[in-house]
Amino acid sequence: MRRLPLAEPGEPDSRSAARYLLWIARHQISLIAGGVCFGIVWMVSQALVPAAIGAGVDALARHDRRGLLWAAAGVLGLGAATAFTGIMRHRFAISNFLSAGFRTMQVTVRHATRLGATLPRRVATGEVVSIGTTDFDHIGYSMDITARGSGAVVSIVVVSALLLRVSVPLGLVVVLGVPVLVAVVGLLLRPLHHRRRHQRDLAGALTGRAADIVAGLRVLRGVGGEAVFSARYRAESQRVRLAGVRVARVESMLEAAQILLPGCFVALVTWLGARFAVAGRITPGELVAFYAYAAFLIAPLRTLTEFADKVTRGLVSARRVVDLLQIEPDLQDPPDTVPAEPGDLDDPDSGLVVRENRLTAVAAVRPEDAAAIADRIALLAPGSSARLHGVPLREMALEDVRRRIVLADNDGRLFRGPLREEVGDGATLDDAAARDIVDALPDGLDTEIAERGRDFSGGQQQRLRLARALALDPPVLVLVEPTSAVDAHTEARIAERLPAARAGRTTVVCTTSPLLLDRADTVAFVGADGRVAATGPHRELLDTCPEYAATVTRGED
Repeated sequence: MRRLPLAEPGEPDSRSAARYLLWIARHQISLIAGGVCFGIVWMVSQALVPAAIGAGVDALARHDRRGLLWAAAGVLGLGAATAFTGIMRHRFAISNFLSAGFRTMQVTVRHATRLGATLPRRVATGEVVSIGTTDFDHIGYSMDITARGSGAVVSIVVVSALLLRVSVPLGLVVVLGVPVLVAVVGLLLRPLHHRRRHQRDLAGALTGRAADIVAGLRVLRGVGGEAVFSARYRAESQRVRLAGVRVARVESMLEAAQILLPGCFVALVTWLGARFAVAGRITPGELVAFYAYAAFLIAPLRTLTEFADKVTRGLVSARRVVDLLQIEPDLQDPPDTVPAEPGDLDDPDSGLVVRENRLTAVAAVRPEDAAAIADRIALLAPGSSARLHGVPLREMALEDVRRRIVLADNDGRLFRGPLREEVGDGATLDDAAARDIVDALPDGLDTEIAERGRDFSGGQQQRLRLARALALDPPVLVLVEPTSAVDAHTEARIAERLPAARAGRTTVVCTTSPLLLDRADTVAFVGADGRVAATGPHRELLDTCPEYAATVTRGED
């Protein structure tokens, strides 16, 4: 069976939900074909059992011992075939389920990575979470059901042929009755599709609301807003509940139809078979076989309705995946890219010039102006006119820019897993004044950290994020307020060690901390208009630029 996750999931067809499911089917056609083959043999072997039993009854009535033994051997052989093919069919079905789900997750995560900063602006957190949970299952089941669905269709054809061979009227009842049953069930699928899609949208929004509340619970409690957001969550959850009830109403009708209609169909075939047997048009063995056929047909008929149901669910989920895949990133590679060459970095919008291999600090009257400059020189903002070695960053390949310029701000998160995967071998822990954090952990760098690093305080997370950024050792590193959550003693140690840690590299630090500013080779002061008003060493600007002095000293003498 296939190893998961897949080495290369491929480029998805995101033109529509149906095309997306067909794309998945094409990429695992061998698994689907194997499941279909075993599913057909599995279901047909069950369909032939009534014929073998009927032949045995007729042989018994004729006192034909040889015929009875052959019939018994047939039942035994069909049972063995059913057992083996059932196991294999199930294995292929599970492989289809997992492959489709993992492929969906991989293309979704890959596209989310491509979107970068575009993702949180265009897609709610709950939508992405739902793709990895609910949609994973539904898309997987739409591939899983192909094995049993194919077997159901072929088995119905086989049973119809057997019935037509013995009795044309009974065979016609099956041939004409099955499409009618499928059509009646199909009438319920369209409203079910719409209602499930509406419920899926509401559930995704509710998941996003829950994620926001959990992430900001401390803040909500601090400002007394917990009750307000709880009330909103209750109201939204009630809307999801009502949508679920509306879905359940149609599902209950579908479930009832899956039992009632095949049951009526079985009763009709049994009644007709009994009348034909009394009239002498069929043998007792054939009557037993007809009844067994009618009872058997319940399973493939229900499988057909289940097939329609799961494909409907898969289409709803695929629609959500396609909606995400159709989002284009705000920043894309130009048709003709220019190689990224080392050199000075500048931002014409603000007038900032960052000299190569020097530590430049950016102090702004408004912190948001410094953050905007950082986004532009790291090519995270659409419309950025920042240049490297005189060449606009937007004319370079995004991969080259990301490899050359790394931005680390306080919106970054620590990922769940061993701490070693975040900070490497720990060589930069001293530079980030984070050695004491690791020393206090039970397993050091091998300690498993919780989601978003919630086991650490805000200051500890900030120092670990700084160690992670320094471990990358990019040619250009942009730091936004890297010491805003640490105490003055720790900040002094970071300020002292940062220049040496980044020696021979270009570093930009957006900060108003006098400790960091004093260690910078050059300080660029950004005024209230968002443009550089003065540049020079920190101590020189304190003497020559009153506005700068007021900004970095918080108005203190």
